[in-house]
Amino acid sequence: MSKSDNEIRVDKNVEDYDQKRREALSKIDNAKFGWFHVRACLVAGIGFFTDAYDLFAINLASTMLGYVYWNKDSPPKEIDFGIKVSAAVGTLVGQLLFGWLADKLGRKRVIIASCGTALAGNGYAISVQAVIIIWRSILGVGIGGDYPLSAGSMMGAVFAMQGFGILAAALVSTVILSAFKSSIEADPLNVDYCWRILLGVGAVPGLLALYFRLTIPETPRYTMDIERNVEQATRDISNVLTTGTYEDRDPDAPVVRVEAPRHGWQDFKSYFGKWKNGKVLLGTSVTWFALDVAFYGIGLNNTIILNAIGYAKDKRVFQNLWNNSIGNIIITILGTVPGYWFTVLFVDSWGRKPIQLMGFGLLTIIFIIWGFAYDEIKKGPNAGFIVIFTLAQFFQNFGPNSTTFIVPGEVFPTRYRSTGHGISAASGKLGAIIAQIIIYVMKSKDKGDSAYIPTLIKIFALFMFIGLLFTFLIPETKGLTLEELSMEEQVGFVKSKEEKKEDN
Repeated sequence: MSKSDNEIRVDKNVEDYDQKRREALSKIDNAKFGWFHVRACLVAGIGFFTDAYDLFAINLASTMLGYVYWNKDSPPKEIDFGIKVSAAVGTLVGQLLFGWLADKLGRKRVIIASCGTALAGNGYAISVQAVIIIWRSILGVGIGGDYPLSAGSMMGAVFAMQGFGILAAALVSTVILSAFKSSIEADPLNVDYCWRILLGVGAVPGLLALYFRLTIPETPRYTMDIERNVEQATRDISNVLTTGTYEDRDPDAPVVRVEAPRHGWQDFKSYFGKWKNGKVLLGTSVTWFALDVAFYGIGLNNTIILNAIGYAKDKRVFQNLWNNSIGNIIITILGTVPGYWFTVLFVDSWGRKPIQLMGFGLLTIIFIIWGFAYDEIKKGPNAGFIVIFTLAQFFQNFGPNSTTFIVPGEVFPTRYRSTGHGISAASGKLGAIIAQIIIYVMKSKDKGDSAYIPTLIKIFALFMFIGLLFTFLIPETKGLTLEELSMEEQVGFVKSKEEKKEDN
């Protein structure tokens, strides 16, 4: 039996189906936290752990590559730029592409890219750096798909797994360096093994999560509002609330379709063409863009900043790499990881918008102090520099780095939730790309003394202030259902064919 043979189009009793849809949504909103939620959070969380590991491990691997292929503590600025920006470019593409496809085709992706990067090597036709850039671009596309596809309940806890991914990259680097210490001290070229293992390990958690990610079913809201199958969604909700799992669907069972607003270009223009809806997308996109200029500008260049203050700088190859890894561990444990979990702790009591305003406001002040007092802070003990560095990391994550992910997953209607989240996230990666371009231009004019860093930090302060201003365009989502946030009337959402024609 073909799919179209067992489809039943509903044009009668639409009021009954409209009521059934609202009742089913109410059951979802009032459902107690259970095993299904835990399982979904764990699977999505492992995905974000892997994404963060893969994105930020290059910060440490880049220094290793410099020693192996250029006999210095970093690759040439053009190569460093290409290696660090490639994943962001791929991520931007992935966020737009997967966000649209998820709403169009379903939320049902980049282990091979991690392995491919680790196995890169020089050849007659292509250089090792070119191979790394290509594989990291592919890696980025897959990571980009993870953002809109993982938006959902308990998003703060899911996104907080990024902190552990960043920490894991530094810990793995430290373990690898410990294992190869004698080899590196005997011959620095043995660092070649280290960066390959560091990047290759990124495939391990992804392999563990791949099967379970593929088995996560479509959400009941997707089944109702995109597939327009209210009957199936009602059965799914009943099953998951009683057993914690979905039952396998009978492929021969009738598929009952109702008329409801559909994902499409005309409907997209109509919905976001209204200022009350369009300003929200503008707000989520610009705030994420502004945040990621600083977040990735610092996150992908931690080793450069640590070297600039003299913390990690050492003529001995092993010691320099070791200091970089330890420095990243300290900053991540003191600032990054706690910041994420403070958001998880307070996001439902304080609200998303107040946390984002607080974060952008404090980051503006921190970067102004850091930028204008850079030389004075640098002359003092390393502890002072680590403190301000750590505070920046803390309030990025107990602030806009978390909330710019959470809010776009809540403020858009189901049919555009992944699309809106994807556009917002892609705007963020555009900010990450802009950051690397700014750093590349500044490096090109640098005389080797990292004198551009104070100016760079002042630029970050400007973007934090922009993020603060555009935060006022987003609504507070605390305590509201996804349907209340969609800005759409829920009574009469299911329509007859005649009513739908009139709307068009």
